Amino acid sequence: MTQEKKNISKIQSWVLASRPKTLLAAIVPVMVGSALAVYCKKFFPLYSVIALLCSILIQIGTNFTNDLYDHIKGADTKDRQGPLRVLASGLISVNEMKSGILLVLGSAFLLGLYLVYKTDLIVLWIGVLSIIAGLAYTAGPFPLAYNGLGDLFVFLFFGIIGTMGTFYLHTQEFTLVSFLISLPVGGLITNILIVNNYRDINEDKAAGKRTLAVLFGQEFTRYEFIFFIIVSFFIPFTLYFEYQFSQWIFLPYISFPLAIRLVKMLFNYRGKELNKTLELSAKFSALFGFLLSLGIVL
Repeated sequence: MTQEKKNISKIQSWVLASRPKTLLAAIVPVMVGSALAVYCKKFFPLYSVIALLCSILIQIGTNFTNDLYDHIKGADTKDRQGPLRVLASGLISVNEMKSGILLVLGSAFLLGLYLVYKTDLIVLWIGVLSIIAGLAYTAGPFPLAYNGLGDLFVFLFFGIIGTMGTFYLHTQEFTLVSFLISLPVGGLITNILIVNNYRDINEDKAAGKRTLAVLFGQEFTRYEFIFFIIVSFFIPFTLYFEYQFSQWIFLPYISFPLAIRLVKMLFNYRGKELNKTLELSAKFSALFGFLLSLGIVL
């Protein structure tokens, strides 16, 4: 173990395993779905607070599970290009991680029961499916991330289900507008995973992890990234002209220069350089989500 690893405490190890920089992905769908509820004048603050806690806990549980099974399957090695992984580095044991997964996801389930009590059983199914999907991302007989379904999982659960589910908490409605605003949320959060898989394409290929980047190559991955950016910037235009939102809905366009910068980074960076692109992609998704939420409320 290196000197750097020796200086990492057990608490710091758990914080590292939670992957704090990825937790923005859990915040954005709740924020945007809540903003639409405010716009519709059907907003209950406590619902959003609990939904946010559940979302963060499920994200952490998914990260823990990802760390565990990537370690077991040999996808995380000491030579990986990405940030330090606690199991591969020996900072947390397999049994400790299993207990951590149970504690975090169990807490999310128990918190979510309050929302079920205040609304209906549809919320229970949304929560249970989200937890199962978080586990199935890298665990089970057909792990989604190892079979080209990781991007779809993120788009669905961090975009459509997370955003529409939050809106449903407040209104007990699924609407076309809530679906439309979920698209940029899911697309830009998926772009975080796309950069991750683009960076790890050689390691994943060696480990038998068949991400879309592995299956279709680097060029496809770059244009998948660009596609989600185009879709995201098209949605405010649609909301303004088809659903009579005010001009404030164009606030996300302020972030366009950052989108251009990210595309350039993806085409020009390699290996560990892409860690900066990964971090900036997460910040971009949060910035766009914040501006979209503000535009909806205003």
